[in-house]
Amino acid sequence: MATVTSAAVAIPSFTGLKAANGTSSKVNASAKVAATPFPKMSIKASMKEIGVAVAATAASALLASNAMALDVLLGSDDGGLAFVPNNFSIASGEKIVFKNNAGFPHNIVFDEDEIPSGVDASKISMDEADLLNAPGETYAVTLTEKGTYSFYCSPHQGAGMVGKVTVN
Repeated sequence: MATVTSAAVAIPSFTGLKAANGTSSKVNASAKVAATPFPKMSIKASMKEIGVAVAATAASALLASNAMALDVLLGSDDGGLAFVPNNFSIASGEKIVFKNNAGFPHNIVFDEDEIPSGVDASKISMDEADLLNAPGETYAVTLTEKGTYSFYCSPHQGAGMVGKVTVN
């Protein structure tokens, strides 16, 4: 329990101070300030209340994490022509960021025959003529329709650079 009580504060007096120009002048100042009394305060919280607060914080963090982005590397660290990861799941509305890593140029094209019905592949894919040419360049897409989407890198599809994402 925390308790707040009244107190008196005394400001000391100063005498014999010198002015900036070197002349001496005497200043006598003294004051006394009394604080007004505060009622006693206490902080109490039950373990149940603390548990509810912790659970609410965890739920907020979980919801915020759903709005985060998943990074997918284009080209493995050892130079392989692959998406890393190449098969993954995300929540509806989660952003996927495809990032050039190695073996570029790359692009991301969603296969119009292997995406949920009603989704326009051209709206979520890069144009096949567009390429990410430098390290670190990115392409981001947000998928909202639930289902399975297959995608590929058009310059390296024949080499097996394909992937699949399931939207839950």
